[in-house]
Amino acid sequence: MARPPKAFGTGLGPHTEYEFYKFTLPRGTSRGAAHRMLTEQAEYGRWELARLRLLPDGTRKAVLRRKIIRQRRSAPFLTRV
Repeated sequence: MARPPKAFGTGLGPHTEYEFYKFTLPRGTSRGAAHRMLTEQAEYGRWELARLRLLPDGTRKAVLRRKIIRQRRSAPFLTRV
């Protein structure tokens, strides 16, 4: 996986990690249909739009990202001997 971009001006620390999802929308996809699809992904999958490109042949390439939240152990495990 590619390195995530640096988060400037977002208040996120330098150790913020993202998961990326890349997909291509076919040439005949209307702007409204693309908007609905991206909105559903954002609402239900907690994705945000990182990049959307309209290529000369009419296809759209989208890159969605979401923050990876890692949980840390709060206390070491206690063991009995």
